[in-house]
Amino acid sequence: MTKEDKLFNKNILIAIDESDNSRRAVAYVGKFLGGLPGFKVTILHVIPEPEEDYFPTSAEKEKWLRQYQQKIDTLLEESRQHLIENGFSPDDVGVQSTLRYCPSMAECILSERDKTAYSTIVVGRQGISRSEEFLFGSISSKIVQYAKSCTVWVVE
Repeated sequence: MTKEDKLFNKNILIAIDESDNSRRAVAYVGKFLGGLPGFKVTILHVIPEPEEDYFPTSAEKEKWLRQYQQKIDTLLEESRQHLIENGFSPDDVGVQSTLRYCPSMAECILSERDKTAYSTIVVGRQGISRSEEFLFGSISSKIVQYAKSCTVWVVE
């Protein structure tokens, strides 16, 4: 695959969390591109690996991970169905959840994008104040700042 193929394909990665802005990002892609041929979408949720000493026992950690994964699987499937209802072929919409250590959620999303050939990343704007963004940073701002060789859509 050439660099130009990676830049100008119709593969889209939608990174979501449980926020309303993520739901709007999925809805935007559905309304904007649903029914147009050739687009392939992957809906991604990164599960941040809890710190080693966050849970008192490994059994509690496993229980939390199972419950969280069930909740995320539901969220991913609802998002997938929304895209299908808006005109995407079921074969063109995939879901992915990954458990990994994330020093920065933006880094994890960009790392997932780098593993495959997505020319566009779509994220919801994080609903934080200007002062919180200044202190802690914004995932969407970091993705815009550090993404290379792709387009980034930030949906509010």
